[in-house]
Amino acid sequence: MAKTLVIVESPAKAKTIEKFLGKSHYTVKASVGHVRDLPKSTLGVDIDNNFEPRYINIRGKGDLIKELKKEAKKAKRVYLATDPDREGEAISWHLAYILGIDENDECRIEFNEITKDAIKKAIKNPRNIDLKLVDAQQARRVLDRLLGYQISPILWAKVRKGLSAGRVQSVTTKLICEREREINDFVPKEYWSLEIEGKTKDNENITFKFISYNNEKIELNNEEEVNHILENIKNEKLVVEKIESKTRRKSAPKPFTTSMLQQEAANKLSFTTKKTMMVAQELYEGVDIEGEGTVGLISYIRTDSKRISDEAKEKAKTYIIDDLGEKYYKEHKEKKDNKEKKKVQDAHEAIRPTSVFRTPDSIKSSLTRDQFKLYNLIWRRFVASQMEDSLFDVLTVDCKIGNALFRASGSVMKFDGYTKVYNFTERQDKILPPIAENDELEVNKFLPNQHFTQPPARYTEASLVKTLEELGIGRPSTYAPTITTILNRGYVEKEGTSLHPTELGMIVTDILDINFQKFIDVDFTVQMESKLDEIEEGDIQWKDVVGEFYEPLREAIKEANEKIEKINMDEETDEICEECGSNMVIKYGRFGKFMACKNYPECKNTKPLVNKIGVKCPKCKDGEIILRKSKKGKAFYGCSNYPECDFISWNKPTGEVCKECGSYMVEKRTKSEAKEVCSNKECKAEGRILE
Repeated sequence: MAKTLVIVESPAKAKTIEKFLGKSHYTVKASVGHVRDLPKSTLGVDIDNNFEPRYINIRGKGDLIKELKKEAKKAKRVYLATDPDREGEAISWHLAYILGIDENDECRIEFNEITKDAIKKAIKNPRNIDLKLVDAQQARRVLDRLLGYQISPILWAKVRKGLSAGRVQSVTTKLICEREREINDFVPKEYWSLEIEGKTKDNENITFKFISYNNEKIELNNEEEVNHILENIKNEKLVVEKIESKTRRKSAPKPFTTSMLQQEAANKLSFTTKKTMMVAQELYEGVDIEGEGTVGLISYIRTDSKRISDEAKEKAKTYIIDDLGEKYYKEHKEKKDNKEKKKVQDAHEAIRPTSVFRTPDSIKSSLTRDQFKLYNLIWRRFVASQMEDSLFDVLTVDCKIGNALFRASGSVMKFDGYTKVYNFTERQDKILPPIAENDELEVNKFLPNQHFTQPPARYTEASLVKTLEELGIGRPSTYAPTITTILNRGYVEKEGTSLHPTELGMIVTDILDINFQKFIDVDFTVQMESKLDEIEEGDIQWKDVVGEFYEPLREAIKEANEKIEKINMDEETDEICEECGSNMVIKYGRFGKFMACKNYPECKNTKPLVNKIGVKCPKCKDGEIILRKSKKGKAFYGCSNYPECDFISWNKPTGEVCKECGSYMVEKRTKSEAKEVCSNKECKAEGRILE
């Protein structure tokens, strides 16, 4: 008996869906992503024929295409069940072409989650392939090809082979380069804070912060200004002028969009964007759960919508009331601004668990460590989004001393609300001692402190994703691969969690900025994303957008080829080649910098570039600490005497010794400062503030 053929993108998804549909009536196969694309070896776009793409079957997929054709030929019906986004729609369009399916046939099915009910509902509601979505994908693909394949060869000729430019990757690299320049150009500015430690009549201490002087809020810029205030208030009485008590509400965060999931997973779980998306894909496609079989645990992972279906809301309500209590449930009124309505497809939801009753702890034994961590984060965020606000009693105490106003604040949690479920940081109540208006307090001491403004922090993966989203650069599905690309190209490196540009990244960005400024401009990239949205809506034709883009690009390419001079990035050193006696030079290779003989090609001696940090090894006391890279590109610090000395540290040793336990000190960076801390986790000692 002929079966219905269902084609999805991944083998894991195919396996899960086939279990839901049953093998007796359905055959489920995977396309393993795209089956047709532009050729890698040539431009693949007929510029003279209105930018017509020249698609070919992807090399290496011949056997797979034959199998799909064979299965389609004997099937009574074919359903294309690729991902519910532009890329998925384009894959279905290409599959329809290869299999000879009329694109007007109702052959396309889509679902937001891989559960039995969702799959069966999708089978009952097939639709036509949405050609507007396909056109938006084609426009993006052709635009990226025209820019990448025509600018990259200029970089090969003028800098070195293996480099690339891209509509999104080049803008992203530019953001990181601009931040580095801000840091380098930053001039610290002095400022001061002033506090008073007072004592209540019950002999309890309370610290007040300076707010204003002569009823004016002023900044304390130097020690003279602080001393002027101290001189005028040092003999005055510290009197409680006003006490204000109020309740503050804190609402639950919305459920995850793709970018917010990447940010939270980076901040809460220390996941890279690439790892987050890889683990999320596993949870979406299906995991073998004990007692249930294979089931998709979360909804579709590439979305910028915060919408939740009514059915999912109702189930969350039931769970919250039954398991946590009615006081924890909050009735939500649906609010959706016009901007979001235009931005997202209504078919998409936020990322959520497919069943709220499948709690993280109940399926922990069936998940890997990383799967559990991410599922736990997603599940808790979703449940919290449907819960009541947390409430705090906030007490504010204003004290006057002379003409200066000082303030102390305390906060006590009154009702935990959503934080009962979504709380990844320890919070302590700040309780002020008993105090009343007009109380006169004894002044224990004045606490003036000098500070200096800090340069803007380097981007982390989380803050970069947040910036890209805020600026409207790229889409949820592009953030992780964009960051991976600029790291792999050697334009950007990671130091701890911070991203900083390499010399190569700065040079390439400067070349592109001078010669192709329009095309790596943030505003231009954002406008192009808006144009893609308009194509998806059917408001404009995709080839018109490409034509408008290409004319200025062609002129810029012609000028760049003539203007840009070849850049020699080799850096001569004092180190002598052991084989021929010539000087060694620092060169750039596929995997970063290395040392090579200046006398190449006569002498082909090469060796790794050793990045010494000027610190002796704290273990063997003989070797030098050098910066190394793991196979995955992560920076770490090791001894130059390896393998005789196996010292290793993920944090940069400072060369100092802990005064409390004798361990070596390392550098720890936060958003506001860098400081020394003890490498011994059991010792909490801290050292100097580092520049």
